[in-house]
Amino acid sequence: MPAANQLLHDYMNAKSFEITKEWYETIIEDDIDSVYAASDKESIDRLTKQNRDYIVIISYLFISEKEEVYNKVENWIDEIGSDMAHLQTPLHQIFREFMRTRDIYISYLEKFTQEHEDVLTYEELSDWKSKVVKTLDFTVQHFIKKIETNTTLQLEAQKEMINELSSPVILLQNNSALLPLVGDIDTARAKSIMENTLAQCALKGVDHLYLDLSGVVIIDTMVATEIFQLISALSIIGVQTTLSGIRPEIAQTAVQLGLSFENISIKSTLAQALAN
Repeated sequence: MPAANQLLHDYMNAKSFEITKEWYETIIEDDIDSVYAASDKESIDRLTKQNRDYIVIISYLFISEKEEVYNKVENWIDEIGSDMAHLQTPLHQIFREFMRTRDIYISYLEKFTQEHEDVLTYEELSDWKSKVVKTLDFTVQHFIKKIETNTTLQLEAQKEMINELSSPVILLQNNSALLPLVGDIDTARAKSIMENTLAQCALKGVDHLYLDLSGVVIIDTMVATEIFQLISALSIIGVQTTLSGIRPEIAQTAVQLGLSFENISIKSTLAQALAN
């Protein structure tokens, strides 16, 4: 390893606080929801530490193998990509700060070469810049992947929670319960409703469930099948079901599918169902 590389690493590492200070003090952010608009000391300290940590990692490029540095970058991304403040910040703002960090870092690299221009060559500076830029490219690509993965997981968790909240099994009296369904029901939600309803009925000891569909406007053939499968599954675990609020179009879909209402208690309204 050339002595200049070690000298450069030590220089950039020593300048890491200064680089981060210059980066933070030149942030222009008018989006109050951005991580870069934080005003409390704890958030600012965390943000500047994250930036300085990255500066330190990049500086290893000059004394370590690329694979080792990239592993450090990936570990750093795992932390940043899981940070809620970064997840809530638009990607274009994050990319902007990556680019600004790169430019400031390279400006210090150029200062180093100017201070040692008598012993350094243009080729060395060009090689160092290339390594920095390639590492930034690697960081951005893997950061996008991490953000997309975490965002997908977050959306799936939120969707699951919404599905659970939108299909509540409400305990009544005498071990009976009410499941009022509202809004559009697609196949995914119908599956979630089945799983949640069976679990809740078993957990709460329900033996009679009032399933009200008056808030459901449209049900396609697959969803209608899922609902009848739910009723069959409830029957298997000893829960009697009373359907109410079935719209004519839903009834027509069920009939066209050949679904039988023979062993199902049906009332036109929820009030009539609960009155019995």
